[in-house]
Amino acid sequence: MIKVGILGSTGRMGAHLIKNTLEDEELELATLHVYDELKTTVPENVLITNDMDKFVENADVIVDFSAPVATEALCEAILKNPKPIVVATTGFTPHQQNLLSEVAKVAPVLYSSNMSVGIALLKQLVRDVSSKLKDFDIEIVEMHHRHKVDAPSGTALTLAEFAAEGRGLDLDKVRVSGRDGQIGARSKDEIAVMALRGGDIVGRHTVGFYNDGEYIELGHTATSRETFSKGALRAAKWLVNQDNGMYSINDAIGL
Repeated sequence: MIKVGILGSTGRMGAHLIKNTLEDEELELATLHVYDELKTTVPENVLITNDMDKFVENADVIVDFSAPVATEALCEAILKNPKPIVVATTGFTPHQQNLLSEVAKVAPVLYSSNMSVGIALLKQLVRDVSSKLKDFDIEIVEMHHRHKVDAPSGTALTLAEFAAEGRGLDLDKVRVSGRDGQIGARSKDEIAVMALRGGDIVGRHTVGFYNDGEYIELGHTATSRETFSKGALRAAKWLVNQDNGMYSINDAIGL
C-alpha cells in the first residue's frame, strides 16, 4: 500500500481526493495537512496535522491541491525530507517556481496545472495544429466557477505555451490577456488568453485557430472534479517509482 498525504485537504478538491484515495485498493490515506477545519469524515488512523514536517514524514507520496504559499512550505519541508510530490496548485511566483525546481533535484516531482487525461492529449494536439496552421490566429478562452482566484487559469496558460512552442514563439512576448478600447488590429503572432468566471463551472477550455473563411476549435470540458483527483492519484502511483526530476501528467500516462 502506498501511503498518501494530501495538502489542501479542506479545499474544494480535498473531499474528492480523500474519497478517491479511500476507494483505491493500492492506496492508504495516511495523513492530511489541515490549516483550519476538516469537515470530511476520515478513518481514525489518519494523521491530521498542521505541522508540515510531521505531514511529510508520514507519507510515501504527497498530492498537493492547495495554494502557492502552502506549496512553498511543502517544498521547504521536502528539501529536508525528500518525498515524491504531485503538485496541481497554480499561480506560483517566480521564486516558488524556482523552489519547485530545486525540489526536483532531490525528489521526483510531477507538476501539471491540470491532472486530466483529456487536457494532456489536448496540449499535444494544440502544439501540432499550431505548427501546421501558422497563418491562423490563436485565441484561447477558459471558463471556471466563481470561486477560482487566479486568472487566466494555469491550464489555459499551459495550452498557450504549447501553442507558442508549435510556432517557435516566446509566449511572454506574444500573450494578450485582455482587450479594451482602441487597441488597433490584431498582430500576426498574438496569442490571446481570456478568462470567464461564473456559477459552478468545473472547467472549460477552448483553443481556436481562426483564418479567413474557416476556423478550427479544440476544446475540453470537465464535468466533475473527480476527473482531476483520480488523475492526480493515478500520477502519484506512477511517481513513487520514478527517479528524481520534474515530470508532467503527460509523462505519467505515456504521451
